[in-house]
Amino acid sequence: MHGIEHSELRTHHSIFSYLASLYISKNKSMELYTVNTGHIKFDGGAMFGIVPKVLWQRQYDADENNLIPGTMRSLLVVEGDRKVMFDCGIGDKQEEKFFSYYALSGKDTIESSLAEIGLTVDDITDLVLTHLHFDHCGGAIRYNEDQSKLMTTFPQATYWVSEEQWQHALNPNRLEKASFLDENILPMEASGQLQLFEEDFNLTPNIQIRLFNGHTRGQAIALIRYKNRIVVNIADLVPLVGNISTSWVCGYDTQPEISLLEKESFLKESVDNDYIFYFYHEIDKECCTLKNTEKGIRADRFLKLEEI
Repeated sequence: MHGIEHSELRTHHSIFSYLASLYISKNKSMELYTVNTGHIKFDGGAMFGIVPKVLWQRQYDADENNLIPGTMRSLLVVEGDRKVMFDCGIGDKQEEKFFSYYALSGKDTIESSLAEIGLTVDDITDLVLTHLHFDHCGGAIRYNEDQSKLMTTFPQATYWVSEEQWQHALNPNRLEKASFLDENILPMEASGQLQLFEEDFNLTPNIQIRLFNGHTRGQAIALIRYKNRIVVNIADLVPLVGNISTSWVCGYDTQPEISLLEKESFLKESVDNDYIFYFYHEIDKECCTLKNTEKGIRADRFLKLEEI
């Protein structure tokens, strides 16, 4: 377990765009797939921080417990021999009481969703965990058949986690401690499959990983060159369409001022370069483009991954 060599790092999006253009002829075989892992509900107030309910409920209907619907939608990139998956849902290891807090629903599992595209967990070569909150990484670890031992769900995959996120998860502050569960995290290291990285880098010629710190330290966001567009696996940098507004900072963000600055900068970059956002948590909207409006940057066109 070690960080990648610094000589391999690529830290600026213009460099990534240049390198990607050199490999664009090889990009014809790339395919992107949605891997659904189940639905989840979130506290509406927590998702939108200081924004009053009278405003956010215009976009999201809350139930009697103030919960709004969400999902856990992983992204799979097949590029040559690489099958790269981003995040993997909440898993099934915790007790019923724990899961009841999040009103889980749906029949989709990692295994069933991969089977729909003719793959199994053994086929995944890389698992990129944007961060180690339980709803993003829980599916990475599972019990063996007799429930006696924890093991990795993807036995052939390299598990990619940023160094800063890893150390933060092992030594969390009180605010974030409940989001990091030992049973989701420690078996990654024990398996020998864990690969830490310290800076932005190119995972493949067409996949750049960039780090952000507002939601949690060392969150890894992927920019994927696909059909001469950039698809962004936006994760919890912008968890829901409602969070696109820069002032609608998620209440789960540990450093909201940094989140605000990161979003302002990245949204401008995204509009200028016509990026497509792929949402992990937005239940009804899989992808969107962005546009400038009088009120700031907002969602423009909604589309399915297969429509890109």
